[in-house]
Amino acid sequence: MARVKVLPAYVEIMLAAGNAAAAHAGADELAGIAATLDAPLLEAFAAGARGAVLLAEGDARAALGALRRAWVSYQTIEAPYEGARARLLIGLACHQLGDGDTAEMELNAARRVFRQLGAAPDLARVDALSRRASPKSAGGLTGREVEVLRLVATGRTNRAIADELVISEKTVARHMSNIFTKLGLSTRAEATAYAYRHHLV
Repeated sequence: MARVKVLPAYVEIMLAAGNAAAAHAGADELAGIAATLDAPLLEAFAAGARGAVLLAEGDARAALGALRRAWVSYQTIEAPYEGARARLLIGLACHQLGDGDTAEMELNAARRVFRQLGAAPDLARVDALSRRASPKSAGGLTGREVEVLRLVATGRTNRAIADELVISEKTVARHMSNIFTKLGLSTRAEATAYAYRHHLV
């Protein structure tokens, strides 16, 4: 139990120091302890540590699953500060996956909680990350919209794009509508031509 009290901080410190191997070992130890105990908070800490390590290692998709499990656990035990920190990392994972809209939503959610709690250092961090995570591409498209446009240019249908990006067809249709509006286009053929003209494919 003494190790449990320091392992989450240890993982965070090792990640900040750039020692991914030590952070990974700490997350593994925390997960091992959590597996032997029936403690929701400990399970949340373990999932959050695992997600942070996976994110640092560049596996954003796997990190997203772990971080969402952590966030759900924090919601269940009513731990808003820890939940907001998990949502901040979820936002970064979504950004790495090219889903700028969801990244922005998650960072905004974290910002609201940090503001309510008066967590000034965390608020400053999420503001800095939000600025870094929301650059606009040609035509003002978000990262996710560019991803959709690239797939449209390869001839994929909305269903195929949804399967590729693991999102719903309705979300693809919304992205397409945004793309047409922002670029002043009206057909997929025009969108394809735009993508090739601007070297997005």
